[in-house]
Amino acid sequence: MTESAGAAVRHGEYKVRGGKLVSVDLTIDEGRIASAHVFGDFFLEPDHALEEIGAALVGLPSDVSSPAATAAITTRLEALPGGVQMIGFDAEAVAIAARRALGQASSWDDLTFDVIGPQVLPPALHVALDEVLPHEVAAGRRAPLFRFWDWDEPCVVIGSYQSLRNEIDAEGAARHGIDVVRRITGGGAMFMEQGNCITYSLVVPTSLVEGLSFEQAYAYLDDWVMAALAEIGVQARYVPLNDIASEQGKIGGAAQRRFAGGVLLHHVTMSYDIDAQKMGEVLRIGREKLSDKGTKSANKRVDPIRSQTGLPRDEIIAGFLDVFRSRYATTDSAYTEAELETARELVRTKFGTEQWTARIP
Repeated sequence: MTESAGAAVRHGEYKVRGGKLVSVDLTIDEGRIASAHVFGDFFLEPDHALEEIGAALVGLPSDVSSPAATAAITTRLEALPGGVQMIGFDAEAVAIAARRALGQASSWDDLTFDVIGPQVLPPALHVALDEVLPHEVAAGRRAPLFRFWDWDEPCVVIGSYQSLRNEIDAEGAARHGIDVVRRITGGGAMFMEQGNCITYSLVVPTSLVEGLSFEQAYAYLDDWVMAALAEIGVQARYVPLNDIASEQGKIGGAAQRRFAGGVLLHHVTMSYDIDAQKMGEVLRIGREKLSDKGTKSANKRVDPIRSQTGLPRDEIIAGFLDVFRSRYATTDSAYTEAELETARELVRTKFGTEQWTARIP
């Protein structure tokens, strides 16, 4: 591996979830990787395979995709006699670290987040803000954003691709005075009454998940919340594709939407203390789905976080905010009046309309 004279070394890192840290130092010459050195706290057998991993990157174009870099490394290692054992990392992890070194991806350390704590707003307005705020970030009027929802009106927020009549019992919703709003992301229905769940939204540049599969991106963006849950005594894990669960059952689920302009919306709802009987009268939930939510009977409450911690919801949210702030660079912020007004207009013209809510009858 020859290194161009005076070429600047570019450094990239990727921490494998549940695994080890992978680092890559690269130099570029005439649009191609001229040298590559891979290192980290992983384990590798045989020892000389490390040089082969670096050599596999040399000569690749400086805009090489993560799959192409992964394939180059895999092909090189498969040619070694006796095989290779990569423990705590894999070829894809090296490729992601290399993409970051090439400037094609960003890390958490590159970002400073606007943080907005819980503010009581109608659920439909929160749904609208999840469309407004990514555009603000993409336009450069907002930094990457982390915010909690809060509300005092009952509502069911259904996924963008769900059938309204298949998900909602119209008579049950009317009897309990519960409105229905359709959001812009996929996934399942969110049964929201005051204080019954915990919801947050994260708006980041898509470069933060560059090279990750959709499954990896979900877990990567919620890695911090696993630590936050552990701090309050909940041992949680990510269940592909987009569920958060503990030994007592499902805690919550995530959904994502990618926008033009290189911005990604990621939001999560976790059950705190849900009236499962009422939920069963409003949502068309079968026994299998109820079991997935941590209960076998509609006469129980779905309360995986409350029952496992005994903590008030506000205290849990405050703890989540503390963990996020301790891990990442943050600035306390608030919604601007322009953002709120744009969101209100979207509720009037889109999210509050029958045309949008029943777009899939």
